[in-house]
Amino acid sequence: MRVASDAGHAETLLAQVPGDQRVALVDARFVGHLHALRLGLTDPRFPAAALPGAVTVRPAARQALTRAVARERSAVPGHATPAGADSIADRVAAALEADGTAVHRPELGALVATVPADPQARNEARQAVAAVDDEAVRLRTAVKSRDGFFTTHFVSPYSRYLARWCARRGLTPNQVTTASLLTALIAAGCAATGTRGGYVAAGLLLLLSFVLDCTDGQLARYSLQYSTLGAWLDATFDRAKEYAYYAGLALGAARGGDDVWALALGAMVLQTARHVVDFSFNEANAGDSAATAGPSPTAALSDRLDSVGWTVWARRMIVLPIGERWALIAVLTALTTPRVTFVVLLVGCAFAACYTTAGRVLRSLTRKAARGAQAARALAQLADTGWLAEDTVRKRRGGGYGAPVLVVLGAALLVIDAAVSGYGDWSVFSTAFVYAILSGIAVSAPLTGPLDWLVPPVLRAAEYGTILLLAARADVNGALPAAFGLVAAVAYHHYDTVYRIRGGSGAPPRWLVRAIGGHEGRTLVVTALAAWLTATDFTLALTACAVFVALVVLTESIRFWVTAHRRGAPAVHDEGEPA
Repeated sequence: MRVASDAGHAETLLAQVPGDQRVALVDARFVGHLHALRLGLTDPRFPAAALPGAVTVRPAARQALTRAVARERSAVPGHATPAGADSIADRVAAALEADGTAVHRPELGALVATVPADPQARNEARQAVAAVDDEAVRLRTAVKSRDGFFTTHFVSPYSRYLARWCARRGLTPNQVTTASLLTALIAAGCAATGTRGGYVAAGLLLLLSFVLDCTDGQLARYSLQYSTLGAWLDATFDRAKEYAYYAGLALGAARGGDDVWALALGAMVLQTARHVVDFSFNEANAGDSAATAGPSPTAALSDRLDSVGWTVWARRMIVLPIGERWALIAVLTALTTPRVTFVVLLVGCAFAACYTTAGRVLRSLTRKAARGAQAARALAQLADTGWLAEDTVRKRRGGGYGAPVLVVLGAALLVIDAAVSGYGDWSVFSTAFVYAILSGIAVSAPLTGPLDWLVPPVLRAAEYGTILLLAARADVNGALPAAFGLVAAVAYHHYDTVYRIRGGSGAPPRWLVRAIGGHEGRTLVVTALAAWLTATDFTLALTACAVFVALVVLTESIRFWVTAHRRGAPAVHDEGEPA
């Protein structure tokens, strides 16, 4: 820390700091809470940030800071300054914004941050600081502002203290995330034993894994340890934990003579499709005020329901967020059988999917918000279209309801044919070709229609559902587990696409999408294999496809995220699915 006597001295001191380091400018008269400074000056997610009396910039905004301080140094004494900017730090922050640099200003709430103008104001500010316990504020704000009922009332009241314990011992959010993953994998192993004791242990360990899952995010908010790599690990490990647990339950049931692999795969398909609905709707409406505000009968009803306290919690529980879902799975695992667990989970998730999707459809129809180029591009990337549809389909005009109608028609034809045809029937391959053509036509124009956000989740359901039905039709040992592995590998690719888009880096490279076929290419390959090969050979082929997709996707994904982390990509903290 250096003390500057004036703007010119501050400019000199700033120039001495290497350009790849973060710098901050704080008014010597500043009075406030330590956590207010921590929020304003140490959050790694923003290139520039400020609060009253202090401003900071990351390396990306160092040149803009240098220009702002230089203008401050050369300013004529007595010149007009921005309203309220009686501190050099405040004037520099205003100059940064005028220069086009986005300056983040954190919400301080009850925290104090001010530059007193006289001794009386300084004394009043110090009294205000003493009246608020900033550690209590820090603990409270470490918890998500919007969580599910189970998390809010049964986990967060103590997990926040676990987060502080971890912070004081130098543990990082990534280490806690890894501990949560290992705990869930051990839980899956216990479930795979197929014994009552194993199921009880699995349920308890799954709950512990969820507590650690909440703790890692709270630790990140408590200590402001946000990172690109951490956001990716947290998001992908959540899916790995849940789906590994499904596999553990299926293995345990098989030890007892009950084959529930179809139910396990169905749960994974349904849960992934639900998430894609969330991702697509949010990306379609990102930055669109018409989608989140303005007159709408659906929004008005939602507001009226929110005015009644208990309905808020009821609506959050209905959608089965991860907290309620994992608690349900843990309790059912310990007390019942894997089959009962999966049946209840499927019913609950299906109801939640219908509830949320119906609400979003009504909202889209009543608002009819036009999609911009960014939203259309994100939806096209989420569609995961391969070379076949791109290179063989003519362009159509965008807008309207053509895209969702085409994909729903193609998906319905494919799934129905796969469900009613016998194994080895070439008609499924023919229908898959029709599906590929229809889906290609659907995405050949910008997805700007009011319901075009339905395209990616329908494509996911069609691809995953077809693999499930064909493996079930094969009716040989190992077919459904192999299908589970293939769907898990493809689902990882689709989740990875979402997290790249949310991180602002765009979709995976086109060579990767083409290498693994796109959704229509994979569907054609799987249906051709089912028609051409015996059931036993089909199982081996599914296994080979799963290994190939997993190796290609994981290698590129790990390379991308590790490189982004090392390159110093802007840190992100995606709250993701409400807990």
